[in-house]
Parts: sequence; C-alpha cells; structure tokens
Amino acid sequence: MDGLKPINLSPRGSDTAHSLAWGLIAAAALIVGIVVGSRGLKDFDPALISYAGATVFSAFGLGYRYAMWLRRPPTRLYWFRGWQIFLIPKRLPGNIARLVRIFWNNVVLQRFIERRSKTRWTAHWFLAWGCLIAAAVTFPLSFGWIRFETAADNQQIYRAFVFGIHVASFPLDSIMAPLAFNILDICAVMVLIGVFVAMWRRGRDRGAMSVQQFSNDLLPLVLLFAISVTGLFLTASTHLMRGLYYVFLSQLHAVTVIFTLLYLPFGKFFHIFQRPAQLGIDFYKRAGEEGGQAQCIRCGQPFATQLQIGDLKAVQSALCIQYAMRDGTHYQDVCPACRRKNLALTQDALWRTPEAELQRFDRF
Repeated sequence: MDGLKPINLSPRGSDTAHSLAWGLIAAAALIVGIVVGSRGLKDFDPALISYAGATVFSAFGLGYRYAMWLRRPPTRLYWFRGWQIFLIPKRLPGNIARLVRIFWNNVVLQRFIERRSKTRWTAHWFLAWGCLIAAAVTFPLSFGWIRFETAADNQQIYRAFVFGIHVASFPLDSIMAPLAFNILDICAVMVLIGVFVAMWRRGRDRGAMSVQQFSNDLLPLVLLFAISVTGLFLTASTHLMRGLYYVFLSQLHAVTVIFTLLYLPFGKFFHIFQRPAQLGIDFYKRAGEEGGQAQCIRCGQPFATQLQIGDLKAVQSALCIQYAMRDGTHYQDVCPACRRKNLALTQDALWRTPEAELQRFDRF
C-alpha cells in the first residue's frame, strides 16, 4: 500500500533495559494516578493499600512484558503497521466508525468465539464481562477515585463521588441502591457461571483435555473461582451470619485477589491486554487488498497481498532468515502450491539419484 513508511524492526538498546524502563513508567504512572485521583490520598482508604500495592506491581509486570512483546520483530511490525494504516488522515473518520463496529462485534458480543463453539462463547462471555465490570468497580474504589457517602442532611440519600466531584445521588430505597451495593456479587455470579461452563466443556472435550496445562488453562479458572466464592462469602457473612468470620474471610479474599494480581502479567490473563491489538487485523487485510495481490513467480497465480509478502520478507530479514535466491528472487514469492510441487520434485530427483552418487554422499 502506498504511503506506508518502513518500520525499524531492529531497535537499538537492550530489550531488557527497554522493557524495564516501560515497566517502571507504567508503575510510576499508576502511582501518580492514585495520588492525583484521590486528591492527594484524601479519598484513599488505607485498608485497601495491599490491593493498591499489588496493582502497582502488576502494572510494572504488564508494562515490562508488553514492551518486551513489542520488541519482537513480527509483533513490532504488525503493531506499528496497524497504527500507520489506521491513522491515515483521509481514512481516519471511516476507520473510527469501522473500529466501533469491530469493537462491538469482537469485544462486546465476542462473535469470533461464537463461531467456534456456543459453549466456549458462553463461558468466555460470562468470564470476560464478569471480570471487566468487577475491575471497573474495584480498581477505582481501591485507588480512591470513587467513593460513596450518605448526605449530611438526609441519611436515606447516598451520594457518589468521582475524583472528589459529586456525580450522582440516590435514595436507599430505590432500585439503584441494591444494584450499586451488590454489583460485585452480580459479577461474582457471572464469573462462576463462566467457570462452571468452562470446566464442564474442558471435562467433555477430549481435544482440550489432551493439550490443557494446569498453570495455563486451569489455574486461571481456579483463581477466578476463589475470588468469586470468597467475595460471596463476605456478603453471606454480613447479611446471613451477622458478621461471623468476616475478618478471616476478608483476609482470605484479599489473599486470592492479591495473588491473582501478581499472576496477571505472567499467565494466561495477559491475553486480556494483547487481545485489543487484534482489532487491527481487519484494517490490515483491507489495506492489503487495496494494495494489490502478489503473484507467484512460478505459476503466475495470485496467492497473497503484496503488503503481507513485503512485511513477511522484512520480518525474516530482521530475524536473519535468508530466503533470497541466487537469481535475485525470493522464496516468499513462490505460492504454497508451487512450494509443495518443488518439494515433491526434489524428493523424486533424490530417488532417481544413481547408486554411485548415493555412495559418494554416504562418505560424508
């Protein structure tokens, strides 16, 4: 596609030092956000400092791993190429509208999973939205960005503040009150539904059972189950058992949440932050189609886009994979069908090699 600049796939400096710097930047930015958003820690609850500390460490790990991920030539090229295509000035308004549609289908409805399996989609949808809604509530509360208090002149009115600014009020006998007070319980039930459906599918799918690993596939479900159950236990202790074992349950819940936050950058949960990058696939494909097709130098048939083949050559060159041929052509300019034919012809030629030639090769 015309107008796209080449991308440096071999950045200078140490990968570790670069990623460490970005990890520290992410952690520092979160600390600044907590201090500023809580109005100099005026709205910060000291009882939640363990959650905030674990989140800062998680931010460091996420920044480090994401930066390291972007140092890989394939990921680096795809990432920056996607932004180049998206930010083309004359296409930007249409790209924004298209991005909203892709976001709705792939993130909100998650139809890319629905096409694979209804059961997989059910589990993933409940897990995803249960976790996302819970995170949207718990993180701002832990950072002091959101707080609630009763009105000074009416104890039946609850007031919500965001960054110290009063944004809403609702009476305690309204529909909004139980929804606000129990939103995390609702999220916990959603997550448990997703966990049970996922475990049921994994227990019946022989293909999944043969390749699944505890640390990568089962541990995330165990952690989400533990967080949800211990959170529901806190509600049960408050409303059904008059606070019995509340201190112990609150500490147990804190341990499960903190452990999950520490695990977040290094386990399967990291794909939550990788997934949005895949929204650029549609823009990349469309740009490639507009840029013309690459034709096989052997049979003359189109087999891929010129943009894709050019980027693939650049990535292989950055990885020191040399597929250039002596006549100046490139092996990536040969279509997959012709590659298979060349392999068959090569094998046939080896079978036809005279016995004397084979004996000569055996000496080596």
